[in-house]
Order: sequence, then C-alpha cells, then structure tokens
Amino acid sequence: MKAQEINKSLNKLIEAQIPVFVWGSPGIGKSSIIKQIAMDKGLEFVDLRLSLLDPTDLKGIPFFDKDSNQAVWASPNFLPKNPNTKGILFLDEINTAPPSVQASAYQLVLDRKVGDYELPKGWSIVAAGNHESDRGVVYRMPPPLANRFVHLSMEVSFEDWKSWAYRSEIESSIIAFLHYDSAKLFDFDPSKNQKSFPTPRSWEYVNKILHSGIEHSLLLETISGAVGSESATAFMAFRKVMDRLPDIEKLLEGEDVEVEHNSQVLFALIAGVVSNIRSVGIPAHKKIDNALKFSLTLPKEFSVMLVKDMQQNRINVEGSAVWDKWVEEFAYLL
Repeated sequence: MKAQEINKSLNKLIEAQIPVFVWGSPGIGKSSIIKQIAMDKGLEFVDLRLSLLDPTDLKGIPFFDKDSNQAVWASPNFLPKNPNTKGILFLDEINTAPPSVQASAYQLVLDRKVGDYELPKGWSIVAAGNHESDRGVVYRMPPPLANRFVHLSMEVSFEDWKSWAYRSEIESSIIAFLHYDSAKLFDFDPSKNQKSFPTPRSWEYVNKILHSGIEHSLLLETISGAVGSESATAFMAFRKVMDRLPDIEKLLEGEDVEVEHNSQVLFALIAGVVSNIRSVGIPAHKKIDNALKFSLTLPKEFSVMLVKDMQQNRINVEGSAVWDKWVEEFAYLL
C-alpha cells in the first residue's frame, strides 16, 4: 500500500482501536506517518521500543502488599495510566525484540492489559517493523503475536513523497532531482552490505545537510554519507543545473525570461515555481496567472506536469483567469 492508503487505513483502524502492524523497508517513513496521525488527531503519543526491555519490564515488578496480604505488580511508569487521556501506544521495531520480550506483549496487544495494568480506553496500539527479507536485526514474529494484529505492508511512492516534500519545504533541488530520477528516492538492496543508501529518510537528512552551512567542498562526501556515493554524485551534478535557471521571481511577476528547454532544467524549474508559489501564505493570483501563462510556452508534458504539481499542492489554478485558456489548449488530454 502507498503512504496515502496506509494513512487512510490507519486512521480508521486507530479510531476502531484495532491493533495494527505496519511493515516496510527501513527509512520509508512508517514512524513518521503514525506520529503525524497522532498530531492531526490531537492524541498523545508514546513510542515504546520493546527491544530495549526485559521480559518482566512490561508486566512490572511484583511486591508484597501488606494491606491485601498478597503479591501485586507495580506497573512500569512508561505506560499511559490516566483514564481520561487518548493516544497511540506505538510499538516501534517490535520484531527486533527477542522472542521472550515479544511474548510479554501478547496480552497487552490483544486484551489491552498485562499483569495488573490496563491500557486506558482512549488508547490505540500500533506497531511497525522491517521485513525479515531486509536483513536487519529482526526475529521471526511468533504466530500467536502476529495473529493479534491487522498487517499492512507499506511501499514507497514518489508522488506521495513529493506531496510531503512540498509541504515540508524540502529543498527544491532535491524534489527536482528525484522528480527527474525517481528511482533514486529509494534504492535499498538487502544483499549488499551498504552503510548508506537512498531512502525518504536519508533524503530528509540531505535537506538538513544543505541547510547546515557545511562548506561546498565538503558537501559531496557528506551527502554520500547519507544516500551513498552514486546517488550523491548524481545529485550534486544535477544541482549544477540550478545555475542555469532563470530568475523564478521575475518569471512569476510576468517578466520575459529565457528558459533552456533541457529536461533537467525544466524539472528543476517546475519544482522551483511550485515552491515559490507555496512560500506565499495565500498564493497571489498574479503569480498563479503568470505560472499558467508560462506553462503554455513549455513542452506539453512539462506544462501538464507543472499544473498537476500545483493542483496537488492545493494551489487554486482553477480560479485563475488563465485557466480556461489552459484547458482549451489541453482539451484533447482532458
């Protein structure tokens, strides 16, 4: 399932308090989606790593209660206790925990209780982990635990990532490069012993590297440490294209600018135009009008690509005075 589909399914499963397990390769954004759902719904979020616990940690430590004259369990303080709260208990990388620790989670996942502890009614349980085929440090999940979840498998989608990248104000050169070569968004081969490789998470690191103030002469090797040398070399070569772009601000003000009709330049230009329009709190009608006028001068596939990206970013192209002219031009496609 793509990220948007995972998001929709998770929202409903969380509301219904059905335990769900999200599977996916490392670095594709499983944890980020679940955290974002918690933020959007105004829920508390507890990230629990079972791999850091001993089998007894979930159940708590027994002690003698002299008032009741019996042994009781002191539940751990990292589990939510306030009955008036609502949230998500996130069991991240659950299949990296030893089988004995996974077994201690059986009762918590299915019955929402363990020992003397009971999960508050407003809380939902979500887990995530990597596939065994990814060759990470994982243990095979025992069938009794696996059967306590609804299992969703997440795949990488460039379109979903692109929408997120624009919203998150990721450097336009990264968006443009991955638009030009979307295979570089995620390139993980579990048969290779790679320390760094391109994933949505590592490209987010590249964005932070570019804004960190690192000297230009050190960028290639530093970025290689995030996405691998092959992807870093291709990206840095692509970034040189940015020097060949026209002044986007002038373009969106309606001034005549020269545009090189090279595919790399046009991919970079589209990302720059969309990022520029998004940077205005409420997109100015003038900029949208001029972006549509400019799109009519592009090769048809790039004109459609620009308008599609603007629509995906909720830029109101349909309200533009130029929209009817653009639709008339591309009526045969519509």
